[in-house]
Amino acid sequence: MKNRLRVGVLFGGRSGEHEISLLSAASILKAIDRTRFEVIPIGIAKNGRWLISAAAERLLNGKEAKTEGRPAGALESGTARAPDQAKDRRALPPPGEGVIVPASPGKDIPSLDVVFPVLHGTFGEDGTIQGLLDLAGLPYVGSGVLGSATGMDKEIMKRLFSAAGLPIVRHVTFLRQEWRLNPRKIVARLESRLRYPVFVKPANLGSSVGINKAHDRKELAPAIEEAAGYDRKIVVEQGVGRRSRNGKPARARELEVAVLGNDSPEASVVGEVVPAKEFYDYEAKYLTEGSRAIIPAKLTGRQTKQVRAMALAAFRACDCSGLARVDFLMEPTAAGKIYVNEINTMPGFTSISMYPKLWQASGWSYSDLISRLIELALERAAEREQTSYSR
Repeated sequence: MKNRLRVGVLFGGRSGEHEISLLSAASILKAIDRTRFEVIPIGIAKNGRWLISAAAERLLNGKEAKTEGRPAGALESGTARAPDQAKDRRALPPPGEGVIVPASPGKDIPSLDVVFPVLHGTFGEDGTIQGLLDLAGLPYVGSGVLGSATGMDKEIMKRLFSAAGLPIVRHVTFLRQEWRLNPRKIVARLESRLRYPVFVKPANLGSSVGINKAHDRKELAPAIEEAAGYDRKIVVEQGVGRRSRNGKPARARELEVAVLGNDSPEASVVGEVVPAKEFYDYEAKYLTEGSRAIIPAKLTGRQTKQVRAMALAAFRACDCSGLARVDFLMEPTAAGKIYVNEINTMPGFTSISMYPKLWQASGWSYSDLISRLIELALERAAEREQTSYSR
């Protein structure tokens, strides 16, 4: 088919969310409109190697390619460097049948029109890959360098939310080195500013990787140690909830809104997640059955309007574009206060993930949503072309 846009679907990556990226990419590759788009799957192994052809297919199926003895990024049969400037086009396979097409060394291959970086977490959602694509002059789905970076760092994100007048939970941030040098001082700081239970998080990671709930001092140190293994900066947040009359804790309600657009974004209906475990951690999200999604969430009209407006404000505060999912915590009372918890600039994107499900409930099919995100990427690239970068 002629005149189809050539879309590079980039997946995998070096973060702790590598496996989630594979699931998201597989869903996109299955649902994308092949009458409009020619798809080039591009994988990044956990060691940083860029893969295409059979190697990308193995990665997508959860099998790491054999790459011993060669530096990450080296060009070899079935693998490729990151897409470079237009003059270097042999890192991409030629058109062919099926999802994965074979590499053909030596053949001049057209460059990509747009990239869909389905990368979650570090080195994919934090502005690093976005900077590479900007340098290469390639349009891409999702936020730019600034939006991606601010949406990844939970401390900076909270600063921007606060500056925009959005309510956030009480929290304390410290560095891994501070913890290593004087853990007692850190514990004293936390206990003077927050009350148990608290949530301990790596500042730069997603999918609840490395996050733990500490109910007391005994649980606090192990939680900090785990978070410190994933990032140099740790954020500890005040838990949201209350104790009922019988003394049992009442959990915060976890609300989510999907945002779609660039300079004029739109908000989806509001959804609610009821986790199977005490909170919506990695296991509850991906490994344990029983977590439920309620779409739309059971809120009053006023609360729904408030949450959707807060989602758009959070999106703008972090200078996001394309897509994002904004998560909220609501006190477990009928008139409970609602806090912005965080924003996720490349949320899980399987057909049953919350972001697509929220838009499905708002009138967008999964396939149409993918097409719209690609259109938004091209719109953003066209807008950037209006900017002069030299005199």
